[in-house]
Amino acid sequence: MAALTAFAAFAASLAVEELEIDLLLEALFQRHGYDFRDYDRQLVRKKLLGVLAARDLKTVSALQERVLHEPGAASNVLRALAVALSGLFDDPAWAREAREVLGKSLPSAALPKIWLAECAGIGEAWTLAILLQEAGLLARTEIFATIANEEMLAEVRDASLDAAELPALQERYRQAGGNAALLDWFEVKDGRALLLPRLRARITWAGHNLVTDASFNEFQAILCRRALADFGPMLRQRVLRLFHESLARFGVLGIDRELAPGDAHAGAYKPLLGESPWYRRVE
Repeated sequence: MAALTAFAAFAASLAVEELEIDLLLEALFQRHGYDFRDYDRQLVRKKLLGVLAARDLKTVSALQERVLHEPGAASNVLRALAVALSGLFDDPAWAREAREVLGKSLPSAALPKIWLAECAGIGEAWTLAILLQEAGLLARTEIFATIANEEMLAEVRDASLDAAELPALQERYRQAGGNAALLDWFEVKDGRALLLPRLRARITWAGHNLVTDASFNEFQAILCRRALADFGPMLRQRVLRLFHESLARFGVLGIDRELAPGDAHAGAYKPLLGESPWYRRVE
């Protein structure tokens, strides 16, 4: 009996916490315009619990009160829920695949456009720019790197790397298929490293919210690994439809996992790399 009572209390506590999360996400949407209501709930809960621990708060309701009334509190929560920033060449295997797929697919396009949807910061965008440059494609390719969070978008436009980190990244760059010195693609000043201007010029940073915004261009490649993994089932299908509307026929789609038979427009795509989630739109 005691065990049943304890279980009932635990279940009730979880139900209250779920309600608190619902209310917090609704507050973020109503007050700040960012909609996380259809994100994967377990992931959202994990991130919010991390915020609670960092701020020494006991309940999600306490966090909601701060979000509504304390300057800066909403910004902290929005950053926690956003896609985490990635490092330069932080996934060499993915970079090798991108080098292979895009190197074979883009040359036939006159002026290819690539959409890095909900980009994970300069690490992801600069990695793509470098590998396209080495493939001889960047000079006629435009990368559209979009971010929903306005504050993070403003910061990334002026972001740089600690120059002291570049030598340690050389091995990851080599594993990704790089055959030069990584430092050759950067200019260094006052201990900070910036991608060379001619490479940065091929990246357009822009605001776009995958949850609420419509298609804004036609692309020859759309890449979205990190954000899709955060989405719940309904939102994932909405975004896959958005990508289909935005991708040119015979364009490349690179996502977080293989398309399932029931995914939106799954039949319109042909795998390009076995079981890796790279596809060509054929219909």
